[in-house]
Order: sequence, then C-alpha cells, then structure tokens
Amino acid sequence: MDKKITIGLFIDTFYPMIDGVITVVDNYAKRLSKYANVYVFAPTVKIKGKKFDDKKLNYQVIRCKSLKVPFIDYSLPIPKVDPSFIKEINKYHLDIVHIHSPFTMGEAGIKYAKNHHIPVVATMHSQFKQDFKRAVKNDVLARTLTKKLIRTFNKCDECWAVNNEVGRIFHEDYGYKKVPYTMNNATEMLPVNDQKKAIAKINEIHNLKDEIVFIFVGRINNLKNIFFIVDVLEKLKEIDSKFKFKMLFVGTGQDEEELKKRIKKQHLEDEVIMCGKVVDRNLLASYYARANLFLFPSKYDSSSIVQIEAASQHLPVLFLKGTATSATVTDNVNGFIEEDDVNKYARRILEIMKNKKLYQEVCDNAYKDLYKNWDDTIKDVYERYLKLINDKRVDK
Repeated sequence: MDKKITIGLFIDTFYPMIDGVITVVDNYAKRLSKYANVYVFAPTVKIKGKKFDDKKLNYQVIRCKSLKVPFIDYSLPIPKVDPSFIKEINKYHLDIVHIHSPFTMGEAGIKYAKNHHIPVVATMHSQFKQDFKRAVKNDVLARTLTKKLIRTFNKCDECWAVNNEVGRIFHEDYGYKKVPYTMNNATEMLPVNDQKKAIAKINEIHNLKDEIVFIFVGRINNLKNIFFIVDVLEKLKEIDSKFKFKMLFVGTGQDEEELKKRIKKQHLEDEVIMCGKVVDRNLLASYYARANLFLFPSKYDSSSIVQIEAASQHLPVLFLKGTATSATVTDNVNGFIEEDDVNKYARRILEIMKNKKLYQEVCDNAYKDLYKNWDDTIKDVYERYLKLINDKRVDK
C-alpha cells in the first residue's frame, strides 16, 4: 500500500483520566503516527473541572460530549446526542476503525465502519461480565448484558484478546463467535540506566533502608483486590514478627480513604506507605527497580500494563491462581502464582524471599520472557491492520 493509511481509535474514556486501556490507546496512537494518520475519538473528560490539553499529544483527539456517572470514576460518552461530533467524525476518511471499548464510543466506531465499508477491529481489554455482576448484583441480568456486549463484538471484522486466556474466556464463557486473535500489550518503559541510583532515589523519598519492599501499582480500587493485600500484610506480621518489610501503594482511586482506614485498623501504619499518583515515568521505573516483589492479587484485570512494566525492571509478580492476568506467567519460572487464600499467599511471600537462587532466576526470566516494548508490538499491529484493509477490499 503506497499511501499512508488513516486509523481511527475509539475509546470510552481518555486523558486526563489514566488507566490501562488509556495507556494502550495512547501508545498505539503515538507509535502508529510514524506510519499512518491517526485520530483518537474520545469523550470530553474533566477532573476537578479541568480538561486535558490535547495539543500536548502528537496525534489529534476528537472529543464528544459525556455525562458524569455517579459513584464511579468514569464519564459516559453520548455521541448519539452530539450532532457536532457526528458531523466531525464524517470529515475523516478512515481506512480502519479500532474500538477499545464496546459501549457508546465503540458503537459509534462500528457504525462509521459499516457506513463506509471499512474494517473494524476490537480489543477485548476487560472481563466485562465481572463488571456487570458488580454493578447490577444479579447473575441473570449480568448474563443478559454480556450477551448484548458480545453481539457488539460479533459485528466487528476481527477481535483481539490481550492474552490467550482472555481469548478463551470470551469464546467459551461469553459466547464470542470464534477464538479471538491474540495481540499482547506492551510498555514504553525502558530498564533504568543506573539501578543503584534508582534505588537510592526511592530510599531517599520514603526514608527506606535495607528492608524488603513490596509494591502495588494501579488504581486504588477494591476491583484490584487491594484489601486482600492488607490482610496478607497483617498475616505476614503474625506469621513472622521478625520479618521486616515496607509496602508501597502507588496510585490513587476511589477507595483510597477506605484503604487508609484499613491500614490503621490493622496496625500497619509503620509498614505501609501511600505514595500517591506517580506521573513521571522515569520515577515510576525507579519504584519498580527498588521493589523486591509486586503483589498483584487482582481478579479483575485481563493483562495489566503494570505487570509488563514490572518485568522491564526485572521485578517478578505474585498473582492469584486462575486469574486471567496470571495467564502469561509460569509459576516459579517467570512469575509466581498462589491460591486465593490470605494465609497461603502470605506464606508464599516468605518462601519467595528466602529462596534467593530461585528468586533471582525468576527475576531474570520475567525480564526475558514478559518484557515487551511497544515499538515492536506496534509493528505487528500495523501489519495486521494492512491485512484487514486488503481483505476487506478483496471482499467488496
């Protein structure tokens, strides 16, 4: 294909919000701009009344109106009742649409693709059935909503799963028409240049010494199973009172105050440090470099960017058995997996820290096996786009 293709990425939330899907779309757009014309279609989002300055980005963002949804972090895009947005979309001659959520913006992307006879691809980022169960607290209604969602995915020319287990869940459990194509996530984070300097920096910020350091990076939200971590830390102290450690929670979120209350109630103020949001990517890399083990018992995540970021700094992750996000690792090879049990998880932490030879092997293998850079992944994405565009033209 001689001319540059034009790509439309559709997402239900965007900066100034930050989450894993937003990070994925931003990295797609930044890197695809080297090969193609890229437009991101996203809702207007405000935090504390302020909008994000889209001019900071090296690609164009087209915003539509949105409504703030009570009790959750996100706003709901309303493209159907935003005629200026619909008019704006139709100015762009897209060659392919890629939706990163199957809700209102995703539906707008699919409609554009169908009207203009171009391919549409969707990435399955989340285990939506879990979201519905939490929201409606009714299994029958959750299944009904999931089926509606799958009908949306089935309208796409191709769907991508972020790992094989997520693909299996969508095909076998949710009823998607075939096994999705696997397109793994990646990170732009590079290994720190000077590990000693990075460690010293975090030690200075938080007055750390030679303690074992555990870390969690992500939204401070019960969805991430953060209170399980607090229970594990309490159990660690109970099992071995001489075992000294610090736990760093990096991030912010709606359950931050509740987490602080739990930490105080369970007498963990001396062990736990709330670090807040870390926007500086180099500083965040230093946090990973300082940590000894990433505690990630999330049952919600599909394939979180943070576990790939951790791997970039030779930092292994301890997951829960049977979770989708643990599917990319092999226990005791390039990561650790334990039962969904506070006592077993705590004891596993102690075993990991005591077996220095195995621990070092897993650290090295995490980097070797799990660290993927966006520049390499985006080349695969672009080639896949070209194939879908050519296939669609042949089918006409």
